[in-house]
Amino acid sequence: MEIDLKILNHDFLHKPLIIGGKAMEYYGLRKAGLDIDLVIHAEDHNNLINKYPNNIKDLYGDIGICEYGFEIWNQICTFDYDYLKTNAIEEEYIIIISLEKLLFLKALAMEIPKFHNDLEMIVKTILNKAYGKI
Repeated sequence: MEIDLKILNHDFLHKPLIIGGKAMEYYGLRKAGLDIDLVIHAEDHNNLINKYPNNIKDLYGDIGICEYGFEIWNQICTFDYDYLKTNAIEEEYIIIISLEKLLFLKALAMEIPKFHNDLEMIVKTILNKAYGKI
């Protein structure tokens, strides 16, 4: 999975965590949309807030930095980088959220039809891995 982080002009202290559509695509569940959703460590997040102060989004205390097609979050529903990176898959410059944590995030937003559909796809994938094709 190629994601050009260089465009952000930031040397990450901790590998960014891929969530959302790019994670869904990584697991072969569906194509990602146009934006790239990340959760990053607080140190990196604070540095990027200072770099892009005019591109901040606040969703009930989750602070996003929206720049160059990225949505870069400090947390999702108060669940931070350290919590969400548990069992993540390490790649060279990024980490991919685990399927189980991705399921968890989709469950938090399941009232939105798109995320409910994602939730169903992830559950089917997990059951297929556990029991074979169902």
